[in-house]
Amino acid sequence: MDRKPILPVFVGLLFLVGCHTVTVDKDYTQYVNPFIGTGGHGHTYPGAVVPNGMIHPSPDTRIYGWDASAGYYYADTTINGFSHTHLSGTGCSDFGDVLLMPTVGEQQCAGKVEGSQTLPYASAFSHEHEEASPGYYSVFLDRYGVKAELTATSRVALHRYTFPESNDAGFILDLDYCIQFLNQRNRELKLEQVNDSTLRGYKYTSGWAWKQDVYFEAVFSKPFTCTLVEESTLSKDGREVPSACKALLKFQTRKDEQVMVKVALSAVDADGAHANLKEIVGWDFDGIRRQAQQAWNRYLSKIDIETQDEKQKRIFYTALYHTAISPALFTDVDGRYRSMDRSIRQTDAARPMYTIFSLWDTYRAVHPLLTIINPEQNSLYIHTLLRQYQEGGILPMWELAGNYTGTMIGYHAVPVIVDAYMKGDRSFDAQLALKACMRSAEYDTVAPIATTAYLMHNALMPRSKYYKNERGYVPCDVEVESVAKGLEYAYDDWCISVLAEALGDTATQRVYAERAQYYRNYYDSSTGYMRGKDLKGEWRTPFNPNASNHRADDYCEGNAWQWTWSVQHDVMGLADLMGGRKAMLARLDTLFTTDAKLEGEQISADISGLIGQYAHGNEPSHHIIYMYNTLGEPWKAQELLDTVLHTQYQDMPDGLSGNEDCGQMSAWYVMNAMGFYQPCPGRPEYSIGRPLFDNVTIRLPEGKMFHITVVNNSPQNKYIQEATLNGIPLTSPFFSHNDLMSGGTLEITLTDKPTQWGTGL
Repeated sequence: MDRKPILPVFVGLLFLVGCHTVTVDKDYTQYVNPFIGTGGHGHTYPGAVVPNGMIHPSPDTRIYGWDASAGYYYADTTINGFSHTHLSGTGCSDFGDVLLMPTVGEQQCAGKVEGSQTLPYASAFSHEHEEASPGYYSVFLDRYGVKAELTATSRVALHRYTFPESNDAGFILDLDYCIQFLNQRNRELKLEQVNDSTLRGYKYTSGWAWKQDVYFEAVFSKPFTCTLVEESTLSKDGREVPSACKALLKFQTRKDEQVMVKVALSAVDADGAHANLKEIVGWDFDGIRRQAQQAWNRYLSKIDIETQDEKQKRIFYTALYHTAISPALFTDVDGRYRSMDRSIRQTDAARPMYTIFSLWDTYRAVHPLLTIINPEQNSLYIHTLLRQYQEGGILPMWELAGNYTGTMIGYHAVPVIVDAYMKGDRSFDAQLALKACMRSAEYDTVAPIATTAYLMHNALMPRSKYYKNERGYVPCDVEVESVAKGLEYAYDDWCISVLAEALGDTATQRVYAERAQYYRNYYDSSTGYMRGKDLKGEWRTPFNPNASNHRADDYCEGNAWQWTWSVQHDVMGLADLMGGRKAMLARLDTLFTTDAKLEGEQISADISGLIGQYAHGNEPSHHIIYMYNTLGEPWKAQELLDTVLHTQYQDMPDGLSGNEDCGQMSAWYVMNAMGFYQPCPGRPEYSIGRPLFDNVTIRLPEGKMFHITVVNNSPQNKYIQEATLNGIPLTSPFFSHNDLMSGGTLEITLTDKPTQWGTGL
C-alpha cells in the first residue's frame, strides 16, 4: 500500500475567506490516509472523491455482509470493479452503481455463484500495488495486467487505465451489479450504445433507498465494439424483472496504452447526466487530479496543527477528510434535482441540494464542527433539510438519494437546525424551521408524508410520539427501543424549546421545555438506570444493565449502562435524580471501571470501543466524558480523553473503534484533538478537554483566526494546570461559540498530575 501522492508535495494555493485572501503553502493531503477505517468495522472506502461531491468512484471488493457496507474491505484480495456510488462509514449498505472493470482476454460474465463475494471477472490485487490520496486512487489488477487510476470532479469520475499490448482488451460495464447487504432489487435497467465511444443508461432500484434513480453517461477515449447482454426473469408475482444488464466492450491496445473513461451521474434524467459530463472537458487526468487535490487542500487547511508526531498528523487530517465526504451533492449542473416526493424540481445554483444525512450520528459533532470551520456549507445542509420538509412533509431522520429511510431514532434534524440558529445563522426562515421541528415532534398520521405506509407508521410517525406527548413516556410493551427513543425525544424537544424561546414564542417554549423533562420518567432510583416501563407504569423485568438484544430491546445499539447518560441537555437534573453531584460522579466513575462484559443472544455489534461500559465505538456515548466538567472534576475528563484519543484512533485500516458513520467518529476526534467539544448541540458552549497538539490554528470566516497554544505538551502531561482566553484566566472549563468565532487565543498549560483547575475551587 502506498498512500503518498505522486504530485509535488508543495502546493501553493490562494483562496478567499470572507474578504481576505489566505495563502496555503503546504500540501495537507500528504497527511491523509484514505485506508483508515477500511478494515475492522469502520466501513470507509479509499476511492477518489472531492469534498461533498456527487460521484464517489471506488473499488469494490465484496458484495454481501455488514463489512460490505462501503463495497471495499481491506482484508480482501480481489476487486470486482469500480462503481460510482458509495456510502462512507455506515452500518447499512446501498449503492454500488455502474460498475466498470477493464479486461484483457476472455470476458467471463457467466458462472456467478449466489452469495459469493467475487464476480466471475474479478481480479486479484495486492496492497503493495495500491495507492490512495484525496481525489486519487490507483491499483494494479493482477489478472489483466492493467493499472487502474481514478480521480473526480463534483459530478464526474475520470478513469485512466494503462493496458498491456493486446488484441483482446476491453471493459465490462455492469449495470445490474449493486452492493446487496440490504437486498437491493433492480426494478428497471436500460443500457444503450450511443456511438462507438459512448454508453448511457438508467437504473431504478429498491434497497435502503426504496426508490433510487441513477442515470449515467460514459464516454471512452478509445472507440470500441459493443455487445449488450440483457436478461430478465419472472418475479414471484409474475412480473418481468431485469436479471442482467451489461455492456461488453472490445478494442486493441499497444503496450502501456492509456485508455480513459469519463462517467457522469444524475438522479434526474439522461439529459442531466449528459450535461454533468461537461464538468470535464478533454482528457487531462493529471490536471483533474490536481484540481481535486487543491479542493481538498482548501478544506483541510481550515485547521492547521503543529506537532512532531507524524502519525497524529495523519490521524487528524484523515479524520478531517472524512468529515467532508458526505452529505453529497444531489443537484445537476442546471440546478435540477429529484425531490422527496419524486418530482423534478429546480433550485438556485447558489443553494444546491444534498443527500446522505446520517443525522442520528452527525448532529453530535459533524454539524457543530462545520458551524466553526465551514458555516456556509452547514447552512446549505439546513436549506436542504427544510426543502425536504416542505416537499416531503416532514424533516428526514436518515435521508438517502431523496428518500426517507426512517433509519435510527429521534428527530435529529432538529438539533442541527437549532444549534446553527443559536450560533447566529440567519440564512434560513426561522419560523419555517420551528414549524418543521414541531412537525417532527408531534404525532400526526393524517398530514401526508412522501414515503411508504410502513415507514410512515413505523419510523417517521411511530406511536412512540403519541405516548411521549400524552403519557410522558414511551411504554416498553408498545414500542421497541422505548427508553432510547424517549431520551432522545426529550433532548430534541429541549432543542425545540430553545428555538421557540429565541423566537419569542413563549407558549411553545413552555410545552417543549416540559417535555424535555420527560427523561425523568425512565429513571429507576432502585437500580440507578434508565429502564423500560410498560403501559401500567411498571418496570420491565427481568432487568440486566449489561444485556443487549440488537434493535429489539428497550435501548438502541446499546444497553442501560450507555443510555442512562443520554441527558446532555440537563446534566445537573440527572445528578438530582441520582442523588446529587457526588453520587452521580461515583456512578460515572463506575461506568469507566466496571467489567466490560456484554450479555445476550443478539448483542449489538455496535457496542464497541469499550472502556468499562463506556462504548466509544457508537454515538450515544460521545458526550458522556464531558459530564465530568459539568460536575466539577475535569481532570477525570482529561485523563479519559487522553486514553480515547490514543487508543481508539490509529493510523491503520483497522484504525476506528466502530462505524465511521458519515464523519461522526472523525469529527469527534477532530474537535477533541484540538482540545474542546460541544456536548450539547443547541447550547453554543464548548467544553475543554485534553489538547493533543502544540499549536492549532482554526481559520474562521472573515479572515479571523482562533489559536490554541499548549504549553508543556507531552504524552505524560495530560492534565490542565491553567488556561487563559485572550490573556484572561479561565476558571471554568467552558467557553462560548462567540468567543471562538471572534478570534483570539486559548492558551493551555499542561502538567503530569491531576489539578483543581476548572473545579471552581
